[in-house]
Amino acid sequence: MYAIIEDGSRQYRVEEGSTLTLDYREAAIGQRLELNKVLLLSSGANLQIGQPLVHGARVLAEVIDFPKTKTVIQKFRRRKNYRRLKGHTQPFVRVKVTRILQAGETA
Repeated sequence: MYAIIEDGSRQYRVEEGSTLTLDYREAAIGQRLELNKVLLLSSGANLQIGQPLVHGARVLAEVIDFPKTKTVIQKFRRRKNYRRLKGHTQPFVRVKVTRILQAGETA
């Protein structure tokens, strides 16, 4: 069983037990998140395509980590004594998908 979800204007293909990195949000490690924007839901031969969303379908995930990506921007002009160094740290949330629920199912 897999699902295609939308989060932060990006689409992800998720299965139970898979991990994915989402945009940062206020949460604690171990907290459960509910992702409601399910675009497609597949369980074997049964395929549900949303128009635009699959009504009632949800993906439950658990926060496991807060990775950060450091980006360094450097500008340099030779022989002009011009050097600029700027950095940016982008925070993310890494989650593990625990359940994919169809319409009417409970956790």
